[in-house]
Formats: sequence, structure tokens, C-alpha cells
Amino acid sequence: MRVRTLASFFVCAAVSACATYREDLNRGQRLYEENQYEHALAIWRSLEPDTDSLSYNDQSRYSYLRGMTDYRLGFRPDARHWLALAKATEQEHPGGLGPEWKERLAKSLDELNQDVYGGAEKGDADSTKAGDTAKPADAKSGDDAPKDAPAP
Repeated sequence: MRVRTLASFFVCAAVSACATYREDLNRGQRLYEENQYEHALAIWRSLEPDTDSLSYNDQSRYSYLRGMTDYRLGFRPDARHWLALAKATEQEHPGGLGPEWKERLAKSLDELNQDVYGGAEKGDADSTKAGDTAKPADAKSGDDAPKDAPAP
């Protein structure tokens, strides 16, 4: 009998903990929708260690909201991470994000990926340009040996 009571206690504690995480998620979403991004981010950061206690739909919702909050605050690498995670979770377990959020997710993630992949192409073009403007060592004499080198 005592084991049964103890087991019931743990089940109730686990269920109430999940409800608390979901309440935090809902409160953070409300703050996000009210454009209170700093406050929403504080909730996301406190909820982060416990996201595995959320359902898959709530995990994709959390990742989306966390990513969009980071995006709005200018934390672009973090935003890219969380939005990619939201996309992957939603693909694996559909139903957490509505069509409007999916569309916004795709556009934002494409833009953030351009920062990473588009920036690499720009860097390559800059390094080629720098190589073209370098002068040869001694173009007039055609001699590649340094001027201070002793004669053979």
C-alpha cells in the first residue's frame, strides 16, 4: 500500500511539473506576442533545461518562439540554431506549428542561412580581389632574388 501511495505521489508531481512548463511556455508566448522580447527571453532561458519534459508539439513551439525572440533581439546565430531545431522537430513530429508560423520560420531561416552561406561566398571574392592587387616582388628587373642577397 505504501509503495502505491509513493508511486501516486511521483506521478502527480511529474504531471504538475509538466503543467508548470506548459504554463511557462504559454506565458512566454504571450510576452512574445506583446513584443516584450527581453522578458520572453528570460522565460525561454529558464525553461530551456526542461524542454525535454514538453510534448514534441510544445518543443517545436518552444524552439520557434525562442528562435524568433532571438531574431527580434538581433541574436542571429542563436536564432538560426533555434529555428533550425524548430524546423527539424516539426518535420519529425508535425502539428506544433501553424501554417503562418511555418512560413515565417522558412523565410527567417533562409535569411539567417544567407548570413552563413552567403557570407562565405563574399569572403572568397574579397580574398581573390586582394590577391589581384598585390604587386610582384621585383617586376622591373625580373630577378626574384632579394636585393640584399650576396652574389654567387
